[in-house]
Amino acid sequence: MNQQQEIVQHVFRFIQADASEEKDFNELALRLYAYQYQYNLPYRSFCMQKGKTPRMVKTWKDIPPVPINAFKDATLSCIGPEKAEAVFMTSGTTKGIKGKHYHPTLQIYDQSMTLNFKKRFMRDIEHIRMGILFPKEKELPNSSLAHYLALAVKEFGTKESHYLVNENGVDMNRLLDELHHAEETGEPYALLGASYSFVHMLEELERMGKTFSLPKGSRILDTGGFKNQSKELELNEFYLLLSTTLGVERSECINMYGVTELSTQFYDKGNESVPSVKSGPHWIRTRVINPLTGEEVPKGERGVLVHCDLGNFNSVTTILTEDVGIELENGFFLLGRVQGTEAKGCSIAVEEFLKSASKGVSE
Repeated sequence: MNQQQEIVQHVFRFIQADASEEKDFNELALRLYAYQYQYNLPYRSFCMQKGKTPRMVKTWKDIPPVPINAFKDATLSCIGPEKAEAVFMTSGTTKGIKGKHYHPTLQIYDQSMTLNFKKRFMRDIEHIRMGILFPKEKELPNSSLAHYLALAVKEFGTKESHYLVNENGVDMNRLLDELHHAEETGEPYALLGASYSFVHMLEELERMGKTFSLPKGSRILDTGGFKNQSKELELNEFYLLLSTTLGVERSECINMYGVTELSTQFYDKGNESVPSVKSGPHWIRTRVINPLTGEEVPKGERGVLVHCDLGNFNSVTTILTEDVGIELENGFFLLGRVQGTEAKGCSIAVEEFLKSASKGVSE
């Protein structure tokens, strides 16, 4: 068995466990750090520049975080990109450059998703009829969200589950049929998709003057924000509209926060009040830092989120996001994108990474 297979098995077993102690999390995080330091060359150059060799790094909190935008400019992978089973890409920027996340195998990603989804979204039920407000995986083969939703349908949807988006957007006729069916039969129904698809759906239902009262046990999963995709709704208004239009309690309107560069997602426990508390499973941990100093900010204060995801065995476990948050006892508040001095700190971090990575390659 080669080293990568051993790592995959170790991570798989870790994720399977019900929980993990700080000591065990630390041990695996450091093992993955040593592996990534050895085989992920741009990352090794960055770590060397910071004087953070595996010998110097004592806890997961010491692992140098890679700024998320570095995935657009550097190949952050322990294997050759051509050996990846899947490559998930970000949606791009105004410059059109996409970040790429290479997965030698989807075994860990899929395990991470299904265990977490079952616990946080499905909870007390095995299967539910689903409507998906997002394109199919074959239409967006490099989308981690398309893969995530396909897994949700495959593992937890009934055979009557359907995709409700076509080339023209939300298929309103099909959606109305599904919602009426749920009302008439009393069978719980789940709608899942990108937040901006829900905004378009709500606009259409409002235009038609239609509201529904979905059966008890019905639930909604929206993912991500809706910046630049549709008219922006204030969060409270968004969940109020979802609840009143579909007749689903706000406590059953779950938001999933995930990024392409991670292998694990965060969930809240519904959105009766916003912002809601987001939290992840035992194989991902979050710190909140000042991006100008790299130091952790005290609990309860704003900073930029850094996630250490042990599901990221092939790229880098530890990522400096461009999301602002506040650490709490049981998770964190997600407050939006970085701006001002926080954005400046993240830009400096990207420049620093690219400088050290290119220097390492040229030497």
